[in-house]
Amino acid sequence: MKQKPPLPDMNRHDLLAEIRKRGASLRQLSAAHGYRSDALRNALTRPWPKAEAIIASFLGMTPQAIWPSRYHQDGRPKSGRGERGFGRNRTNMKST
Repeated sequence: MKQKPPLPDMNRHDLLAEIRKRGASLRQLSAAHGYRSDALRNALTRPWPKAEAIIASFLGMTPQAIWPSRYHQDGRPKSGRGERGFGRNRTNMKST
């Protein structure tokens, strides 16, 4: 049986625009949660479940709805190598 193709992640520009529409910025969200001013910006390009949860909570959404490629269907974050589709997979690594 064929699997459904994964849903695409929300476009970063649309995400930033939605945050702006609600009267904030990533810098303000970072500062409000005790991070340096540009910290939450990292969640736009690479997985960081804590930052994703902060952004999603502000927007009244779940991280899975914004970044479906980073989460399993049950809501657990994908662990990384091999699961997110990049990086070295342990089965391909040489053992010495």
